[in-house]
Amino acid sequence: MGGWKGMTILVAGATGTVGRHVVDQLIRKGEKVRALTRNPLKANLPAGVEVVSGDLSEPGTLGSALVDVSGMHLITTGAEYTPLQTGPEIIKLAEKTGVRRVTVLWNGEKGPFESAVEASSLEWTQLQAFEFMANARKWANSIRSEGLVRDLFGGSPIAPVHEADIGRVAAAALTEDSHAGKIYTLTGPESLSVKDKVGIISKVIGREIRFVESSEEEEREQMRKMGVEEDAIDYVINWHLNPPPSAHKVLSTVEEVTGHKPSTFEEWVKANTGYFINSNS
Repeated sequence: MGGWKGMTILVAGATGTVGRHVVDQLIRKGEKVRALTRNPLKANLPAGVEVVSGDLSEPGTLGSALVDVSGMHLITTGAEYTPLQTGPEIIKLAEKTGVRRVTVLWNGEKGPFESAVEASSLEWTQLQAFEFMANARKWANSIRSEGLVRDLFGGSPIAPVHEADIGRVAAAALTEDSHAGKIYTLTGPESLSVKDKVGIISKVIGREIRFVESSEEEEREQMRKMGVEEDAIDYVINWHLNPPPSAHKVLSTVEEVTGHKPSTFEEWVKANTGYFINSNS
């Protein structure tokens, strides 16, 4: 980052599915990282990471977190997966405090954050991922207890991306000079249906897993138990029932940006088998 080297990069959502990987990748690059979280005491982040309290849904809590920050990774959802409406306020605050570069990880559709950064003076990069491989964790309980997966979207193909690959792209965009004004759509190396993923999990853990197609109401209830708001549930279900053609298109963006071949879903499962295997089995 030229003359900004040695300043701090702030990672919002640092304890989340993707945020932890953004932190890890920035550390590997030798950057000074500040992690923003609503609960610093439970952060459990690597040594050397400065953990601070703050909430993107309340921009007034971000003042001290932005001191001496040159770059910032932003997410567009808050608690219970609710889309944040505070993007314009946060971007104005970032400009005012001297932030120069931001990455924005979208929540599935363009919103206030994306519009705000595009209208700002910041060097921005938008990261679009249609599905995280980690979403498969929602099947963990039924796989362990019943040996099955219930899902409404069995035949709907999507090209999921490993969260670590999102982290690599975010770290590159925050530390290199060639990514400003880019919108990167990120995928893994293959398009997979739910049934395909279930087959891969079954192969990796060495246990037959049945697929059972759930009803829409059953899917809604499962998401409610995960704490997802009704508006978000409507969006997710409607999107998966009618995904855009681009959702299953495999792209080479990850490798082009990072020089690293994107991880496969099988690799993700092998690294996360603990979710799907009983501890006493």
